[in-house]
Amino acid sequence: MKIIVDTNIVFSAVLNASGKIGDLLLNSDDVFQFYTCHYLEDELSEHHEKLKKISKLTDEEISISKSLIFRHLRLINQNLIPIQHLTFAEELVADVDPDDSDFVALCEYLDCPLWTGDKKLHKGLLQKGYDKILLTYDLWELRKILRL
Repeated sequence: MKIIVDTNIVFSAVLNASGKIGDLLLNSDDVFQFYTCHYLEDELSEHHEKLKKISKLTDEEISISKSLIFRHLRLINQNLIPIQHLTFAEELVADVDPDDSDFVALCEYLDCPLWTGDKKLHKGLLQKGYDKILLTYDLWELRKILRL
């Protein structure tokens, strides 16, 4: 099953690869294929100092954690997403969280759900009738079911 992963999920996994989010990303290859926007690598690099401060990890430890996580992600260049999906996503998230429009567009393009830890985004999209969105708990439970 394809799943789109947004920035806050990867950020959390880098901070704590042994937590629930890290476990889902690192140990679900048998049930999930994780996709994300290519620029996520740049976004994490921009927030390197914040990652370092929050996690108290060394530069090398952060690099190792990122490398581990990115082995389980398929990066898609957002410039390849058709314009109709980008336009739909921009309109959908404009008043919720415009920064997540590329992730929603990727969901539309690959016809699969978005995994986010952003409760504001989750709630806002659900209120608009958009249900291709999962929180960590949802994905955790889904993995259990798919492994039966």
